[in-house]
Amino acid sequence: MANQTHEPVVQSKGPGSSPAGKARSWTVKHWAGLAACALAVPLSFAVHLLVPSIPVMTTAVVLGVLSANIPGLSGLVSGPWKAGLGFAGKKLMRAGIVLLGLKLSIVDVLELGWATFAVVVAIVLLAFGGTYLLGKAFRLPGDQPLLIATGFSICGASAIGAMSAVRRSKEKDTVIPVALVTLCGTLAIAVLPLLMVPLGLGPEAFGTWVGASVHDVGQVVATAQTAGGSALAIAIIVKLTRVLTLAPMVAAAGIISRRTNHGAGSESEGLKLPPIIPGFIIGFVALVAVRSIFDVPAELLDAATIVQDIVLAAALFGLGSAVRISQLFASKGASILMALCSWALIAGLGYAGVLLLQL
Repeated sequence: MANQTHEPVVQSKGPGSSPAGKARSWTVKHWAGLAACALAVPLSFAVHLLVPSIPVMTTAVVLGVLSANIPGLSGLVSGPWKAGLGFAGKKLMRAGIVLLGLKLSIVDVLELGWATFAVVVAIVLLAFGGTYLLGKAFRLPGDQPLLIATGFSICGASAIGAMSAVRRSKEKDTVIPVALVTLCGTLAIAVLPLLMVPLGLGPEAFGTWVGASVHDVGQVVATAQTAGGSALAIAIIVKLTRVLTLAPMVAAAGIISRRTNHGAGSESEGLKLPPIIPGFIIGFVALVAVRSIFDVPAELLDAATIVQDIVLAAALFGLGSAVRISQLFASKGASILMALCSWALIAGLGYAGVLLLQL
């Protein structure tokens, strides 16, 4: 019987198994969507330069929504652009949230005084709870009530991105809240300045109201600047005080998510539990500490702001591209009606807070 030699079996590695191959594979998969973001971002800035009252982030979301609903472009969005747009909506959003920490200084917040700080925190908690209950009352599905409550009460789309990350929310539960917070924030830019005189608010009181009740930072700036520099200054500080609540709110959601998944029994076996505090929130808090402790050069802050705006604009374009207009009018427009009720709620709470501080 002839001897049979057995050659060692060498498994051939696929073209994407090496680091270089994986990088090429990732690039091929994502480049088209990221290229679309690269086109949308400067266009968003250009619109803002032409019409300063329209924030960059609002334009980015609107462009994303339009791209997903215009025939021809919608096929690209759901096809070759999808992976890159999804990466922007998730990963770039988290990077933008980290950089947002450099805008915050605990010193600036403390200069408001403990009374103002307590009122702002109370507004956030009441708006969060009230909006969440409204979402449940309107029977919005999945995590939508939680995400809308987070976005409306804290800092718009950035807060929605942070909360959806720790909750691991479905994409369809994330995109609708982003569209709604953009819609209502844009409405605030148009409506709130018209109410300043009828409500008898001076510039600083108006700035406090705007900072306490408008959703996104860019929308706050666009709204408050109509009343002058003093209104804008206090609006930004009050708004950033609201942003400070993002970290503890997301941490609380992380704890609840872990307990819920852990208590699900055998159904949760093998599933990776969400982190108590996501890494990007730790980065956010770290940069808040850096800004509060060290004298960060103005040039560095300006550069970080530009990078943050670019990254967040790309992220919001990616999120907006997942919105289908028909989704907003599902269930006879329940989500839009609920968002308008929430918008009125937080505006009313903010105004009540201003009146309380004037006593």
